[in-house]
Amino acid sequence: QPTNLKGIGDDAAVLDFKDKKVVISTDLLIEGVHFDLTYMPLKHLGYKAVVVNVSDICAMNAKPTQITVSVAVSNRFPLEALDELFAGITHAAREYNVDVIGGDTTSSQKGLIISITAIGEADAEEIVYRNGAKQTDLLVVTGDIGAAYMGLQVLEREKQVFQVNPNSQPDLDAYTYLIERQLKPEARKDVRTLLHALEIKPT
Repeated sequence: QPTNLKGIGDDAAVLDFKDKKVVISTDLLIEGVHFDLTYMPLKHLGYKAVVVNVSDICAMNAKPTQITVSVAVSNRFPLEALDELFAGITHAAREYNVDVIGGDTTSSQKGLIISITAIGEADAEEIVYRNGAKQTDLLVVTGDIGAAYMGLQVLEREKQVFQVNPNSQPDLDAYTYLIERQLKPEARKDVRTLLHALEIKPT
């Protein structure tokens, strides 16, 4: 990104957004609270961890530009598992054109913890806040309300079946779309791009 003056390799990253406003979002994902590795592949987890933060930047009508990644991991995870996790993170960074500019890794007493901070830029007059809607504004929903939650319910149901009968083979073909919304969500950067092209400012 042009805003990068210094990324990975020094004590801290240095950014220059000139006359732009900086938008920042952070999410913490904890194993057993926010994700279950019984059915969440590590590559998907890495991808999703980036997307949930990038999505918040897009929701503010800002352009995502950088992320930082911090991971705490227990010794039950082999190096190959971390490679899978970071493969997902790297794939998401490429997909959304954001630079990984820093982060940290440390040990955990048990489980896996991921913290990602996303940074974006926008002109002051373009930033959208939750309290910006007014009477007579057109209310529009993009995507599917509840699809990710329904996918989670399917996965939890199949997990319970597996715990009772480990030899059972789930048939999830009918739920592919819902499961994908849960395991591999996408930020709606396409909506922001379309509105910008149409010169429509969301409120």
